[in-house]
Amino acid sequence: MRIAILGTRGIPAAYGGFETFAEELSVRLARRGHEVAVYCRTPHPEPVWRGVRLRYIPPVRHKYLETVAHTFLSTLDLMRRPPEVALYCNGANALFTPLARRAGARVALNVDGLERKRKKWNALARLWYHISEGLSTFCPDVIVTDAREIQRYYRENYGAKSVFIPYGAETGKVSSRAVLDELGLEPGGYFLYVTRFEPENNPLLVRRAFERVETDLRLVLVGDAPYAEDYIRQVKDTRDPRILFPGAIYGDGYRELQSHCFAYIHATEVGGTHPALIEAMGRGALVLYLRTPENEEVAGGAGLPFEDEETLAARIREALGMPEAERERLGRAAMRRVEQHYSWEAVTDAYERLFREMLAGGPHLG
Repeated sequence: MRIAILGTRGIPAAYGGFETFAEELSVRLARRGHEVAVYCRTPHPEPVWRGVRLRYIPPVRHKYLETVAHTFLSTLDLMRRPPEVALYCNGANALFTPLARRAGARVALNVDGLERKRKKWNALARLWYHISEGLSTFCPDVIVTDAREIQRYYRENYGAKSVFIPYGAETGKVSSRAVLDELGLEPGGYFLYVTRFEPENNPLLVRRAFERVETDLRLVLVGDAPYAEDYIRQVKDTRDPRILFPGAIYGDGYRELQSHCFAYIHATEVGGTHPALIEAMGRGALVLYLRTPENEEVAGGAGLPFEDEETLAARIREALGMPEAERERLGRAAMRRVEQHYSWEAVTDAYERLFREMLAGGPHLG
């Protein structure tokens, strides 16, 4: 099949969950013999990377317009050489999917979570996301939801049926420790938090909760975000020498940090299936997660939930006092859950099956 993926920042992944998703899925599809193109906002030295063709479209740098403007320009390019199947990421891009359909492509849209709830958006952006939810129900051929909770939301609020395909993750720890040595960390000597530093991801809550706990372990807050300088300054406004801000870390360093942390803290409150939570579980980490329906769906009981700053501080103390055998048991349970429900090969199988059904006139949603 000829497949195109639009709506992300592109690959190689160096930003967030949708970029990792685009990389993991596209590379695996290409490995299976499909012709895959991914639209990118950053140029790459080579036109083909790991078997995937990279289509570079210069972005319009703007907090509110960058995603939709880039997807619109990517769609215009796609119409010149339409693929058989186009996979759009992010519900905000729903408006452009009829153009791809008109060019002859079958179109699936991964709507992600309820983006309009993110605090970074102004009223106009939230309105656009709300309108896009409705557009998502009829503009593409198929809606894809990556969490059962989001699937339920679209069904109950719009009467819209969707295909559930979760996010994926690798399993198993990596043995290398290069980034730990670089940052002066010891294996098992730190709590880890990784996400974009935006209000709905609660890095400030995590920092303040940790400051309430007496421990020699460190807290490593990994992340960054464009257009969020004021909030990031607030997050970093601490004199606690135990807290480390190394910035954004990707690739091997990211995998090393997750593999060797004492526990992983996940505090994101908006969205569907959160990649960092699944990835930490796949590394066998003890996870402390904010109690939301989506996060509980992923964790499946293999972790410690919290509700706010006070209960997170209590969970950190609980983890510190937990026998090592119990902490390892929860880590193994988390890894097994990822193996059973969130493997990248199973995710690729599901998308490949969906694309074939779309080309054959389906899928037939129940």
